[in-house]
Amino acid sequence: MSKIKPSKGAPYARILGVGGYRPTRVVPNEVILETIDSSDEWIRSRSGIETRHWAGPEETVAAMSIEASGKAIADAGIGAEQIGAVVVSTVSHFSQTPAVATEIADKLGTNKAAAFDISAGCAGFGYGLTLAKGMVVEGSAEYVLVIGVERLSDLTDLEDRATAFLFGDGAGAVVVGPSQEPAIGPTVWGSEGDKSETIKQTIPWDRLHFGDRSALPLDSQGNIKFPAITQEGQAVFRWAVFEMAKVAQQALDAAGISADDLDVFIPHQANVRIIDSMVKTLKLPEHVTVARDIRTTGNTSAASIPLAMERLLATGEAKSGDTALVIGFGAGLVYAATVVTLP
Repeated sequence: MSKIKPSKGAPYARILGVGGYRPTRVVPNEVILETIDSSDEWIRSRSGIETRHWAGPEETVAAMSIEASGKAIADAGIGAEQIGAVVVSTVSHFSQTPAVATEIADKLGTNKAAAFDISAGCAGFGYGLTLAKGMVVEGSAEYVLVIGVERLSDLTDLEDRATAFLFGDGAGAVVVGPSQEPAIGPTVWGSEGDKSETIKQTIPWDRLHFGDRSALPLDSQGNIKFPAITQEGQAVFRWAVFEMAKVAQQALDAAGISADDLDVFIPHQANVRIIDSMVKTLKLPEHVTVARDIRTTGNTSAASIPLAMERLLATGEAKSGDTALVIGFGAGLVYAATVVTLP
């Protein structure tokens, strides 16, 4: 017989509050066209992006996270001292250690909350949400703060015609806490590491220090290029459209609902054509509100789902209590999908 006392948490978990932060600088496609041979019409038709936000020097990963988190905590109606864990998903915090989550937890005024970072690319918010749900139900934290944050402008090659226009900066956060009824469904998640070359960093950090510098890529001015995100666009598009629609359907099935039961669809904001194709494949009814925040925010990776969720609620396009399907997918290749009740 086990001597370990069983854990006691809440029967279920739910999203209690959401917050977002977009940098003050708005960057139109015309700025991107200064360094690549393209057109505004081509960028819009290929991605749907019209503008994106780029962070300034003071809008650090931590600073943006703190702004978004403060709004989420206020929206949840709790105090920062009640947060028991802080989970941050990001690929653009450049200090290897300590985790930026520890700085955020301290500056928000939590009471020594557990804090850690995860690296799961564009699926990072879904991964964090799943971890938070487990903590609340297991009892290791009553309230968990989940943050998706990126400064992808730091990892963008502005001379790469395939990716220069895609990425934006920002932070989105949610508070997950106890619920008396199911409000976060089972997560369908996974990885396909055999496809990891389709989205990756151009060169690893150690090559800047230890590698043959003569073999490093150079920009048009002859300077060594800083590592950036690159991707095989067509391969990613096909994978996202065909495989992620299957994962989204699996998440609906796992939650015990059909597309007709949905009120809102919040996919990762990677590309409007991917979003529209998934809507068609899933046969979503016309009454379902679809997030297309990418038009003015760009692809913000881990931040894209909570930012889109926050905007839909703020504009009234979605309302508290709506049933939403969320799915993130990207570098790894990794993915995570679940059904949630909106806060």
